[in-house]
Amino acid sequence: MSTELFLIPFLTGLGLAILLPLLGCYLRLRDEWLAALAYSHVAAAGALVALVGGLPPAAGGIAAAALAGAGKRLFAARLTGGAAYALLLLGGWSVAVLLAANQPQAERLGHALFDGQLYFAGREELWLVALSVPLALGLLRLLSRHLLLAHTYPDFFRIRGLRAWPTQIGFDLLAALALALATMSLGVMGAFALVFIPPWLAFRRAKNWRGGLLSSLLIGLAAYLAAFAVALWLDQPFGPILAMMLVALGLVVA
Repeated sequence: MSTELFLIPFLTGLGLAILLPLLGCYLRLRDEWLAALAYSHVAAAGALVALVGGLPPAAGGIAAAALAGAGKRLFAARLTGGAAYALLLLGGWSVAVLLAANQPQAERLGHALFDGQLYFAGREELWLVALSVPLALGLLRLLSRHLLLAHTYPDFFRIRGLRAWPTQIGFDLLAALALALATMSLGVMGAFALVFIPPWLAFRRAKNWRGGLLSSLLIGLAAYLAAFAVALWLDQPFGPILAMMLVALGLVVA
């Protein structure tokens, strides 16, 4: 950790390990946890499409996830039961796998995106996370009150003559962009594991909302720190180690 070779990836993942468990609490509150997996697959597909087209992969992944988050509201009302997220997931996965199988330049990036090779993160990824995570946390705090009101008192906006869709679209965009950013470093399943398992465990144990947020954050950070050390020690891909840590923690706590 005394050299940039490992310090930069560690700090990059640390920022995401703070953001994703908190974001996951709101996704679970809205029963939209499948969105995390869908946005990650769409981001991976967008990154590979951009690479094949000669564009920066990170820009392609973020743009694809942003389009998915913004456009989801156009057809979500007609596709109930999480069908919209399932279609996004399958579509993103199929595009990513086909590109990785047929384009040599996309194969290596495809493996990194799905395996979660955090140790390849460089200064560009670190700066992007350092700038994006505080902004995302600030936006999440601004949206939090209306998100909670929309869940606990769904008639609040109608009675007050307010519109709920700006908050909903804002949160969809925030979730999509955060998952795209995380996918570029942690991988598809690593990002999903941090979004899904800490909030799932926190919701089983916490006595109130703030306690749930704090529990989710602590679980995510503990799993990240342990996974980083173990993956580095064993010279293994980071994403699967992180997922195994969270699954083991989930079995013990649950």
